[in-house]
Amino acid sequence: MSPARTVRATALPQGSVIASRLPGAQFADCFEAADPTPDSSALQTWLDMVKQTPGWTRALMALRNRLVRMVGLKAVGQLHDGTRQTEAGYRVGDLVGFFEIRHLGEREVVMGVDDRHLNVQVSLHKRMQDGQAVLALSSVVHIHNALGHTYMAVIAPFHRRIVRTLLARVDAGAPAAASPQNPPRA
Repeated sequence: MSPARTVRATALPQGSVIASRLPGAQFADCFEAADPTPDSSALQTWLDMVKQTPGWTRALMALRNRLVRMVGLKAVGQLHDGTRQTEAGYRVGDLVGFFEIRHLGEREVVMGVDDRHLNVQVSLHKRMQDGQAVLALSSVVHIHNALGHTYMAVIAPFHRRIVRTLLARVDAGAPAAASPQNPPRA
Protein backbone atom coordinates (compact mmCIF):
# COMPACT_ATOMS: atom_id res chain seq x y z
CA MET A 1 0.00 0.00 0.00
CA SER A 2 1.36 3.44 -0.82
CA PRO A 3 1.06 6.60 1.27
CA ALA A 4 -1.04 6.68 4.42
CA ARG A 5 -3.61 8.88 2.70
CA THR A 6 -4.39 6.35 -0.05
CA VAL A 7 -7.83 4.89 0.58
CA ARG A 8 -9.19 2.02 -1.45
CA ALA A 9 -12.29 -0.15 -1.57
CA THR A 10 -11.70 -3.77 -0.61
CA ALA A 11 -13.49 -6.87 0.67
CA LEU A 12 -14.38 -7.23 4.34
CA PRO A 13 -11.33 -8.59 6.19
CA GLN A 14 -11.28 -12.39 6.21
CA GLY A 15 -11.71 -13.86 9.65
CA SER A 16 -12.95 -10.56 11.11
CA VAL A 17 -15.94 -10.31 13.41
CA ILE A 18 -17.66 -7.94 10.97
CA ALA A 19 -17.35 -10.54 8.18
CA SER A 20 -19.34 -12.96 10.36
CA ARG A 21 -22.19 -10.40 10.41
CA LEU A 22 -22.47 -10.40 6.59
CA PRO A 23 -25.02 -13.22 6.06
CA GLY A 24 -28.41 -11.72 5.18
CA ALA A 25 -27.05 -8.18 4.79
CA GLN A 26 -28.36 -6.02 1.97
CA PHE A 27 -25.42 -3.60 2.04
CA ALA A 28 -21.78 -4.00 2.94
CA ASP A 29 -18.61 -2.15 2.12
CA CYS A 30 -15.05 -1.86 3.29
CA PHE A 31 -12.33 0.71 2.71
CA GLU A 32 -8.74 0.46 3.83
CA ALA A 33 -5.70 2.67 4.28
CA ALA A 34 -2.27 2.41 5.83
CA ASP A 35 -2.34 2.48 9.63
CA PRO A 36 -0.17 5.31 11.02
CA THR A 37 -0.62 4.02 14.60
CA PRO A 38 -0.24 0.24 14.42
CA ASP A 39 0.46 -0.05 18.16
CA SER A 40 -2.84 1.62 19.13
CA SER A 41 -5.91 -0.52 19.72
CA ALA A 42 -8.77 -0.52 17.24
CA LEU A 43 -10.98 1.43 19.65
CA GLN A 44 -8.32 4.07 20.33
CA THR A 45 -7.80 4.48 16.59
CA TRP A 46 -11.58 4.93 16.16
CA LEU A 47 -11.67 7.56 18.93
CA ASP A 48 -8.77 9.42 17.33
CA MET A 49 -10.46 9.19 13.94
CA VAL A 50 -13.87 10.54 14.95
CA LYS A 51 -12.43 13.49 16.84
CA GLN A 52 -11.12 14.62 13.43
CA THR A 53 -14.59 14.49 11.84
CA PRO A 54 -14.71 17.36 9.34
CA GLY A 55 -17.25 20.16 9.67
CA TRP A 56 -19.04 19.24 6.43
CA THR A 57 -19.65 15.74 7.82
CA ARG A 58 -21.02 17.18 11.04
CA ALA A 59 -23.33 19.43 9.00
CA LEU A 60 -24.56 16.45 6.94
CA MET A 61 -25.23 14.45 10.11
CA ALA A 62 -27.18 17.37 11.62
CA LEU A 63 -29.27 17.60 8.42
CA ARG A 64 -29.80 13.82 8.43
CA ASN A 65 -30.97 13.95 12.04
CA ARG A 66 -33.51 16.70 11.31
CA LEU A 67 -34.88 14.91 8.23
CA VAL A 68 -35.21 11.40 9.67
CA ARG A 69 -37.21 12.62 12.66
CA MET A 70 -39.92 13.60 10.18
CA VAL A 71 -40.42 9.93 9.27
CA GLY A 72 -40.14 8.61 12.82
CA LEU A 73 -36.51 7.42 12.80
CA LYS A 74 -33.84 7.99 15.43
CA ALA A 75 -31.84 11.20 15.43
CA VAL A 76 -28.54 9.59 16.32
CA GLY A 77 -26.35 12.63 16.91
CA GLN A 78 -22.73 12.91 15.80
CA LEU A 79 -19.95 10.34 15.42
CA HIS A 80 -17.96 11.91 18.26
CA ASP A 81 -20.79 12.73 20.70
CA GLY A 82 -19.93 11.79 24.26
CA THR A 83 -16.70 10.03 23.36
CA ARG A 84 -13.85 10.05 25.81
CA GLN A 85 -10.29 10.83 24.74
CA THR A 86 -8.99 7.35 25.53
CA GLU A 87 -10.29 3.82 25.37
CA ALA A 88 -9.94 3.32 29.12
CA GLY A 89 -13.13 2.02 30.69
CA TYR A 90 -15.05 1.23 27.51
CA ARG A 91 -16.84 -2.13 27.48
CA VAL A 92 -19.20 -4.05 25.23
CA GLY A 93 -22.59 -2.34 25.48
CA ASP A 94 -21.18 1.17 26.02
CA LEU A 95 -21.92 3.96 23.57
CA VAL A 96 -19.13 5.47 21.49
CA GLY A 97 -20.74 8.45 19.82
CA PHE A 98 -24.07 7.04 18.65
CA PHE A 99 -22.77 3.50 18.18
CA GLU A 100 -23.07 0.75 20.79
CA ILE A 101 -19.95 -1.39 21.18
CA ARG A 102 -20.86 -4.96 20.14
CA HIS A 103 -17.37 -6.50 20.02
CA LEU A 104 -14.23 -5.09 21.61
CA GLY A 105 -10.89 -6.63 20.78
CA GLU A 106 -7.40 -5.21 20.51
CA ARG A 107 -7.37 -5.48 16.70
CA GLU A 108 -11.09 -4.97 15.94
CA VAL A 109 -13.98 -3.01 17.38
CA VAL A 110 -17.51 -3.59 16.07
CA MET A 111 -20.17 -1.01 16.87
CA GLY A 112 -23.78 -0.76 15.82
CA VAL A 113 -27.04 1.12 15.90
CA ASP A 114 -30.47 -0.39 15.32
CA ASP A 115 -33.66 1.28 14.18
CA ARG A 116 -36.95 0.10 12.76
CA HIS A 117 -35.79 0.53 9.14
CA LEU A 118 -32.34 -1.07 9.42
CA ASN A 119 -29.50 -2.24 11.63
CA VAL A 120 -25.99 -0.91 10.96
CA GLN A 121 -22.73 -2.39 12.18
CA VAL A 122 -19.38 -0.71 11.66
CA SER A 123 -15.96 -2.24 12.26
CA LEU A 124 -12.49 -0.79 12.53
CA HIS A 125 -10.10 -3.68 11.94
CA LYS A 126 -6.30 -3.49 12.17
CA ARG A 127 -3.97 -6.00 10.57
CA MET A 128 -0.63 -6.53 8.90
CA GLN A 129 -0.67 -7.08 5.14
CA ASP A 130 2.48 -7.63 3.11
CA GLY A 131 4.54 -6.23 5.98
CA GLN A 132 2.48 -3.05 6.31
CA ALA A 133 -0.02 -2.03 8.98
CA VAL A 134 -3.51 -1.58 7.50
CA LEU A 135 -6.78 -0.12 8.80
CA ALA A 136 -10.04 -1.45 7.39
CA LEU A 137 -13.29 0.42 8.03
CA SER A 138 -16.26 -1.81 7.18
CA SER A 139 -20.03 -1.42 7.30
CA VAL A 140 -22.70 -4.12 7.23
CA VAL A 141 -26.37 -3.16 6.99
CA HIS A 142 -29.42 -5.38 7.46
CA ILE A 143 -32.45 -3.62 5.97
CA HIS A 144 -35.90 -4.32 7.42
CA ASN A 145 -38.34 -2.61 5.05
CA ALA A 146 -38.93 -0.29 2.10
CA LEU A 147 -37.99 2.74 4.20
CA GLY A 148 -34.63 1.13 4.89
CA HIS A 149 -34.02 0.51 1.18
CA THR A 150 -34.92 4.12 0.35
CA TYR A 151 -32.76 5.42 3.19
CA MET A 152 -29.73 3.44 2.01
CA ALA A 153 -30.22 4.51 -1.62
CA VAL A 154 -30.01 8.14 -0.48
CA ILE A 155 -27.33 7.74 2.20
CA ALA A 156 -24.88 5.31 0.56
CA PRO A 157 -23.00 7.87 -1.59
CA PHE A 158 -22.57 10.17 1.43
CA HIS A 159 -21.57 7.23 3.63
CA ARG A 160 -18.80 6.24 1.21
CA ARG A 161 -17.47 9.80 1.04
CA ILE A 162 -17.46 10.12 4.82
CA VAL A 163 -15.68 6.78 5.34
CA ARG A 164 -13.03 7.63 2.76
CA THR A 165 -12.48 11.03 4.35
CA LEU A 166 -12.19 9.63 7.89
CA LEU A 167 -9.58 7.13 6.74
CA ALA A 168 -7.66 9.76 4.79
CA ARG A 169 -7.59 12.03 7.86
CA VAL A 170 -6.59 9.36 10.39
CA ASP A 171 -2.97 10.33 9.99
CA ALA A 172 -2.69 13.09 12.61
CA GLY A 173 -0.20 14.92 10.43
CA ALA A 174 -2.52 15.11 7.44
CA PRO A 175 -2.27 18.76 6.38
CA ALA A 176 -5.16 19.07 3.94
CA ALA A 177 -8.76 18.29 4.82
CA ALA A 178 -10.74 16.43 2.21
CA SER A 179 -14.07 17.95 1.29
CA PRO A 180 -17.04 16.76 -0.77
CA GLN A 181 -15.58 18.72 -3.70
CA ASN A 182 -12.08 17.34 -3.14
CA PRO A 183 -12.45 13.80 -1.78
CA PRO A 184 -9.53 11.49 -1.10
CA ARG A 185 -8.56 9.37 -4.07
CA ALA A 186 -9.51 5.73 -4.19
